[in-house]
Amino acid sequence: MPDQILAGAPPSVAASATQAKSATDYWGRKLPNTPRDFIFGYGSLIDTPSRNTTCAKPIPAIPARLSAAFGYVRAWVDRSASGFTALGLRQPRDGERAGTANGVLYPADETEMTQFDHRELGYARVAVAADMLEAVSWQSLPQHGSIWTYVPLDDQDGPTAASPDFPLLQSYIDVFLEGALEYGSAFAHEAIETTQDWSAYWLNDRALARRPWVCDEHYAETDQLLSTVHPASVHFGDRLFAEPFAACYLLLRTSTPNASMSAV
Repeated sequence: MPDQILAGAPPSVAASATQAKSATDYWGRKLPNTPRDFIFGYGSLIDTPSRNTTCAKPIPAIPARLSAAFGYVRAWVDRSASGFTALGLRQPRDGERAGTANGVLYPADETEMTQFDHRELGYARVAVAADMLEAVSWQSLPQHGSIWTYVPLDDQDGPTAASPDFPLLQSYIDVFLEGALEYGSAFAHEAIETTQDWSAYWLNDRALARRPWVCDEHYAETDQLLSTVHPASVHFGDRLFAEPFAACYLLLRTSTPNASMSAV
């Protein structure tokens, strides 16, 4: 029957059918450079410009969510040697449950993995089972390969919260939330709500902090979220510009030299 149809078909149709018979079937084949390793970023790595500063070429990412079954809580717990407290994953405290953390998943080749390991000094790269992540958009998770995330290396006494010497920095928070806003206000709302250990030690170090619109077009949306979404909203009113921050905590230190200024 097919030969009879071809016999009466126009020459162009008959030629196409003949070529189709001999064409190689490429269905199911992958490109030779398909990524084998992926990183789940849940802090500053969510932000595309910040992520791209680590590597020579832009790195695409897809939004994803880390399961509470992974056993951690996203929190302000990592003290940077340069003098601020960054985001990390910590184990739940007594009476606390592990939580989800939204972020992004992106590929990294061997060279890029080394570069991200260097960026995340003070963190251990930890394997994440594929069933510990879920996609949160139309883009699906990779079906093959290894997934990693970064967990702070515990100090002797475990993760530590913010303090006058290691405050939360508004500039870091801006990177975190502006990255989340790339995926919508609901995604940014979730990022705040699933982050613990917000603190009164909150330094507004934005460039031109008193005129933020000059350097940051997203400042109003970010501040709106921070001031209304729990638990960040609890301490948003404690945020101070550099001079009041220094005066407040210098005064506290000099007036109670032997007192311990624990994190709030």
